[in-house]
Amino acid sequence: MHLLIMGLPGAGKGTQAAKIVDTYGVSHISTGDMFRAAMKNETEMGKLAKSFIDKGELVPDEVTNGIVKERLAESDIKENGFLLDGYPRTLEQAHALDKTLAELGLTLDGVINIDVNPDSLVERLSGRIIHKETGETFHKVFNPPAGEYNEDDYYQREDDKPETVKRRLDVNIAQGQPILDHYREQNLVTDIEGNQEIDQVFKDVKEAIDRIK
Repeated sequence: MHLLIMGLPGAGKGTQAAKIVDTYGVSHISTGDMFRAAMKNETEMGKLAKSFIDKGELVPDEVTNGIVKERLAESDIKENGFLLDGYPRTLEQAHALDKTLAELGLTLDGVINIDVNPDSLVERLSGRIIHKETGETFHKVFNPPAGEYNEDDYYQREDDKPETVKRRLDVNIAQGQPILDHYREQNLVTDIEGNQEIDQVFKDVKEAIDRIK
């Protein structure tokens, strides 16, 4: 089984990916893990990626695509299948993935899209507050400090401020929509309502995967 999981930051994609891997035994291929492994193993593409990272530069698409291809060619993929997570990030990478899969004799079976209203994600992602003295982290909605608290005693990181979160989501939506459209044209996408309890989301994910199988 060959799957791709998509979802905006904060949609719970990582949680659902872990549950899919545990339940179905597929190999979890996440961008960060893949890069670290390629550099540690000093593969051809790993060494190339490191040369850019060491200079503080973005890794070009052709190198990222090459690392994905190296990973998909490994033996566990044939045995276990895969769940791709965090790639492709652009339409160009999606086209490169199509080509890679064809060259390796693999087929993408389905795309699980964890769909959450962006407005609720702003609330979810911008609620984090940090106590100035202790450094303890809370969430205004999901994990507020006990009892009455003085907001002056807390601060927010720039990354957690609503306007920053909204900008990040806008960028992700703009990047992700063409990729979803590309896979919708191939009838591969199943949208999962992500604004539910985690276990209910996974129940829906499981039903979708069982239909794909």
